[in-house]
Amino acid sequence: MAARPVVLIIIDGLTPSMLEATDAPALRFLLDHGSYRRAVSTFPSLTPVCLASIATGGHGETHGIPHLVWWNRDEQRLVEYGSSFAALRAATGVVQGLRDTVVNLNERHLLRSAETIYEALEDGGLTTAAINITTYRGRHRHLSPIPGFPPVHGPRRFFFYSVYESDRTGAPIAFLNRSLGSIDAYAATVGRWLVTRNGFDLLVHYLPDYDYASHALGPGAAYEALARADAAISALFDAAGGPDAFLERYGVVLCSDHGQVQVEHAAPLHVPGALVTASNRAAMLYGDDPRALAEALDGEPAVDVALFLEDGEVVARRDGVEDASLLDDYPDGHARAAGALRNPHSGEVLVSAAPGWEFHDLAGRHHVGGGSHGALAAEDSVVPMLTVGVGEPPASIIGIKGLLLAHFGLVRAEVAA
Repeated sequence: MAARPVVLIIIDGLTPSMLEATDAPALRFLLDHGSYRRAVSTFPSLTPVCLASIATGGHGETHGIPHLVWWNRDEQRLVEYGSSFAALRAATGVVQGLRDTVVNLNERHLLRSAETIYEALEDGGLTTAAINITTYRGRHRHLSPIPGFPPVHGPRRFFFYSVYESDRTGAPIAFLNRSLGSIDAYAATVGRWLVTRNGFDLLVHYLPDYDYASHALGPGAAYEALARADAAISALFDAAGGPDAFLERYGVVLCSDHGQVQVEHAAPLHVPGALVTASNRAAMLYGDDPRALAEALDGEPAVDVALFLEDGEVVARRDGVEDASLLDDYPDGHARAAGALRNPHSGEVLVSAAPGWEFHDLAGRHHVGGGSHGALAAEDSVVPMLTVGVGEPPASIIGIKGLLLAHFGLVRAEVAA
């Protein structure tokens, strides 16, 4: 008997406390009918890194996406995925920045050795669909009607911010008014179209507008954005004939990609002898002497911990103290630090911000007064994880791929766990 199709819902930046306290009807219905736990993200806990970890089932060493902004050693240039519009212009220019974010992340930066959930399921004869997800690499070639955007390879049914659309759905323009939830509204329309046609085995329903609002308002204040995300989920329910009918047809995984923490202070990060790539609550230093670069951060109030490899081993340094036990302070700290440092695109030193602090991006932008994320700390890294009809929720976002493969019978359940 064929496994039920699954909808993977990712609400960007949703914190466990906001979900657990919600009275939003669709989210409450799923909480009341599913299995729930708090799980752990990856490091740096920044959206491109996290979504790549969800898609590939591994940390940075598996997928190769290191940060929002990084130094491409092969091309000797910066890559900036959109820390802010000003940072995009400052780092690479808007055209190159958009090409990196929309196209190159999947076509060139994501390691060829990594297998995405779309590739794995479609190699198994299943149909995958994705809406707005930034890590989307799949087996099917898609053209864009917008001049300047080259073909990309994604899931069979692929919808990316109105830039790539495998099918005509009647959805509004995604970027019409993001502050009022236009991207989630686009996802709702496309998702309704797909559910009406039962057009997938896996649908990744990505809702980023909550994170946008949380950056501006703070992690505990984005109630209107959460209500709009809930409406985008309700649209799927309605297309199936109601919440109960939806769960009769589909399994569900619901999570966020990272947490969010209130930001009170921001600072630029300048280290002599290093090329610094910083954004939100994580930074990377590129240079020839990792130990010296880490030592230069001692006493910096914005820095919590600096990480580097020495003789192949992870070194954690805080204000002159080096002790592997420092990583015990963070959820799954040892594995997440090691996976990030062994990413072939990462800097020689990785930096996690101190509580309440954020690093300026390349244009000097920050989120003081609002929310941010990226650090190893629990608030940045702990996410809600809910499953309905697909097994128990995994302890980490890197477990989602294995859970789905097991659900569809493509790996043994004990291997997925």
